[in-house]
Amino acid sequence: MPRAWLIWSLSALFMFYKYAIEVSPSVMALDLMAEFSLSGAAMGNLAASYFYAYLLFQIPAGLLIDRWGPRKVTTAAIIFCSFGTYLLSFAASFEMALLGRFIAGIGAAFAALNCLKLIANWFPAGRFALMAGLMMSVGMLGAVGGQAPLSHFISFLGWRYAMAALALIGLTLAVFFVLIVRDRAPHHKRLDVMPKPLRVKAGLKSIIKSPQSWALSFYSGFAFAPVSAFGGLWAIPFLQEAYSHSPMMAARGASLIFIGFAIGAPFFGWFSDYLGKRRPVMAWGTAAGGLSLALVLYLPNLPAYGMFLFLFCFGFFISSFLLCFTMMKEIHSPIVAATAIGFMNGFDALFGALSDFLTGKVLDVLWTGEFASGARLFSTSAYHWALAILVAYLAISLFCLARVKESFCKEAAPSSLP
Repeated sequence: MPRAWLIWSLSALFMFYKYAIEVSPSVMALDLMAEFSLSGAAMGNLAASYFYAYLLFQIPAGLLIDRWGPRKVTTAAIIFCSFGTYLLSFAASFEMALLGRFIAGIGAAFAALNCLKLIANWFPAGRFALMAGLMMSVGMLGAVGGQAPLSHFISFLGWRYAMAALALIGLTLAVFFVLIVRDRAPHHKRLDVMPKPLRVKAGLKSIIKSPQSWALSFYSGFAFAPVSAFGGLWAIPFLQEAYSHSPMMAARGASLIFIGFAIGAPFFGWFSDYLGKRRPVMAWGTAAGGLSLALVLYLPNLPAYGMFLFLFCFGFFISSFLLCFTMMKEIHSPIVAATAIGFMNGFDALFGALSDFLTGKVLDVLWTGEFASGARLFSTSAYHWALAILVAYLAISLFCLARVKESFCKEAAPSSLP
């Protein structure tokens, strides 16, 4: 068991690293817009290029991990993530910056699937929801690290040196990962490994034909997009404009979203196991998260302590959506576990990418022509209209969730795929 926890810790550290990189544009948004003369839509595209790669490689990542095992595949993925971040650090043009974010997104596509696969291979099935929640807690702490701490780091060294330092950290993690991680516990049967190419096609077909797969995937995409688009990109500029906070104070406020998520994820994993149900927990959590976000965006004259409280509540309650990963594993055979989760995770990337672009586009349409330090300055009203998209997403996610059948925390039987 100590070996299992060590392997899980290294996998969770990749999640930490992945989220730190993912949200880093939020603390560099004004710097990047000024450096490359970007509009709101272009800034959204720069952040979203990470998600485009993440989307394209979700199913391939699941297939590769199912076929070849987590250790070798994920070591290569960490190196990709590190190289893309390094490329961004010395980008001389917008196109090179896009490429760097895209390459980092390729590597990041493997992070969650790798950790969930290793949890399934090293821990009892009854602990999967809790361990997945703890995994996301570590990941969200990485998002916290990519907010206020990274903002301090950038203020001292500049964004280019900060990104180069993140790239070096990734290479160090890759070395430890390949030396320590093993694909499965010695007693674990190889039921979940695909030795035959035919199983890849049959497994993917079984996922695509399942209505549950589609309902859960749409729910997941709509529920998580507000976290990635608001917390990972626009929260800091919004808090600076709407609440007149300094960049450091705004970064601390945005960090509370991810601190709340880090606390909520394992709690809801444990709580759903205790209840023996997944769907009601996700429904009430998503609704409460949506209300919290709406209060931050639209409640007039909200004092700072109230704003910080609701940002925390937004992250805490919306973390309940993570249970859909556990449900996806429960409704499909272990033999296609990573592929099924990759299919669903692709929707998170798709909606995250579209949301970054759409919110940026709306901001551009409502831009009044003002600049601040070479970057476009958007009004509070513009942010209200643009970010209303994210509140609508959460309402739509509840509609999708209503189409999901309760799994009652029961595992699917091993598949007899050829």
